[in-house]
Amino acid sequence: MGAQTIIVGDVHGCLDELRALLKKCGYAPGDTLLFVGDLVAKGPDSQGVLQFVREKGGLSVLGNHDAQVLLYRSGVPMKEPHRHVAQTLKEADWQFLEALPLWRTLPAFNAVVVHAGLKVGVPLEQQARDDVINMRSIDASGQASKRVEEGVPWASTWPGPQRVIFGHDAIRGLQQYSHALGLDTGCVYGRQLTAVVLPEDKLVSVDAKRAYQKVY
Repeated sequence: MGAQTIIVGDVHGCLDELRALLKKCGYAPGDTLLFVGDLVAKGPDSQGVLQFVREKGGLSVLGNHDAQVLLYRSGVPMKEPHRHVAQTLKEADWQFLEALPLWRTLPAFNAVVVHAGLKVGVPLEQQARDDVINMRSIDASGQASKRVEEGVPWASTWPGPQRVIFGHDAIRGLQQYSHALGLDTGCVYGRQLTAVVLPEDKLVSVDAKRAYQKVY
């Protein structure tokens, strides 16, 4: 089997589950390892996840919780769990987080990876940062919303042809549309950690060891 591209949903500090998932995916050196963001916060070992991802040469996009942790160095007051996470990070972890882009394109698969979503009709370079890392829905007026109840899943409106692979929406869980795939299956809430393995387009999941946080 040739090299794989493994795209992993929201890890949120769940290092044991991440290790188990990559083993189940058949991860091997030479595979591309890519994350949809929210590597940190809420779960048991955010620093361990960052160190593991760095050591594996993994790539990621910026998630909203990653962005919250980054505010710590700016002196912005913050609540738990972000402050606790920030206080555990090493300099290499900070450098990794600070370099995370809002999106990564995968030309070989005609795909783009973002954390939360994209608005239809807006060029990638012009997408609003807040939308890309926070949106869940599109309301009746076509505006992005962070809330599940305020509209329809944004991914259900995405026409392609470029496929968007994203995370963030643990409430809705796995989302499969013609041109969009949502991978946040709520591991940190005691559900599952999920990845898609390309080029086979195979979904792989492992169960959470326990619920680390109540569903909000």
